[in-house]
Amino acid sequence: MISKRNIAKSLGMVCLILVVSSCGSLEKVTKEANRTVPENYTSSSATIDSTNTAEVHWQDYFTDPYLNALIDTALSNNQELNITMQEIEIARNEARARKGEYMPYVNFGAGAGIDKPGRYTSKGANDATTDIKPGMEMPDPLPDYMFGLNATWEVDIWHKLRNARQSALRRYAASVEGKNFMVTNLIAEISRSYYELLALDNQLDIINQNITLQSNALEIVKMQKQAARVTELAVRKFEAEVFHTKSLQYDVQQKIVETENRINFLVGRFPQKVERSSDAFANLIPDTIHSGVPSQLLENRPDVRQAELELAAAKLDVKVAKAKFYPSVGISAGVGFQAFNPQYLIKTPQSLLFSLAGDIAAPLINRAAIKATYNNANAKQLQAIYNYEQTLLNAYIEVANQMAKISNMEKSYELKSKEVDALTESIKISNGLFRSARADYMEVLLTQRDALESKFELIETKQQQMNAFVNMYKALGGGWK
Repeated sequence: MISKRNIAKSLGMVCLILVVSSCGSLEKVTKEANRTVPENYTSSSATIDSTNTAEVHWQDYFTDPYLNALIDTALSNNQELNITMQEIEIARNEARARKGEYMPYVNFGAGAGIDKPGRYTSKGANDATTDIKPGMEMPDPLPDYMFGLNATWEVDIWHKLRNARQSALRRYAASVEGKNFMVTNLIAEISRSYYELLALDNQLDIINQNITLQSNALEIVKMQKQAARVTELAVRKFEAEVFHTKSLQYDVQQKIVETENRINFLVGRFPQKVERSSDAFANLIPDTIHSGVPSQLLENRPDVRQAELELAAAKLDVKVAKAKFYPSVGISAGVGFQAFNPQYLIKTPQSLLFSLAGDIAAPLINRAAIKATYNNANAKQLQAIYNYEQTLLNAYIEVANQMAKISNMEKSYELKSKEVDALTESIKISNGLFRSARADYMEVLLTQRDALESKFELIETKQQQMNAFVNMYKALGGGWK
């Protein structure tokens, strides 16, 4: 006779054999993510300073009140950011759903029915021959009333369900970091567009000043033609130069409209005038930026943190996929009341019913599909590792590039300023020489054109300098805290 103890031992041996055979041919990812970064952003042996501009709040980093008002509005109204907020809510609900999977499922049920078996069936014939005392006959047809609780629970002995929940929690946290990275990008994009708008305003002022200057020169040339000192060719050349400069005016005005509307789109509003102060643009001087040490990118950059959390989730997914090879253990139970007459429904113990059952199941036939899922989880883990390493490398290079750009733009702006001063002085000299007939009109035209181009380039250099100031803050991971 087979005892219950022997049955339990046999089931245990079967589970052990299934587990060993399930794991024998599995391939496991052995690569680990490389989290090491250089000690400094430059190859010099300068003293390492851990002071980091990324810790500065964006309201303190950007001092223009008009720009700060735009950023503050965008953080509330930007549609793309609001879409991302809903994605975070979806990820949060997914984590909650995963939590419920490893808790018991308890359902309440109630029902009523009626049963009339045929007389010449096994059940009908059995009921007909039942000897019941008068007044205690079985009703025909037979009603059936019941209510009770049913519970099912998968015993998570391999932590398959718990790991799935932890993976969902990691992805929820990663979605939050994705939102933070979007905030950083949004602040940077609005700031760059704002400084571009200031630069266009200054370019438009330079064009208007040159139109006045060239128009005055044209009048002088016309008077000199009347005095037979120059020909009609000189007059036409100066007129063409005035028309060319006026055409630039409308090109810049169109760029101003497009830039304003780009800012309005980011702020989440219909086109309207963007309030700004353009007068002090040429005198803007970026504050001193402290880059800190590269290892701080691991904490300050939201995209690096997001990639790290995605990697952690991918590792847990591998464990979940591996656990599907193991036997699953389930428990089901029920308790309730059932009777053919409502007045007997809650009469105990006669109407009380209960059940308790356990089961164990392991995959035998469809193992190829489970193995494919496991291999996919391994491949996605490798993807997450490479993505993390790439994100960290990109963050480091962005900071290194912007550090070099800030330094180079500062030197370039100093030289461009000297070039503009020299050409502005040359305009006065060429005009004086032209009046005294000691310079050709082409020299005057070329000097004015060179001066206009140099002023444009100076404004563009200032814009690039301010963009580097913005991009450095973004590269360090500032703006989202």
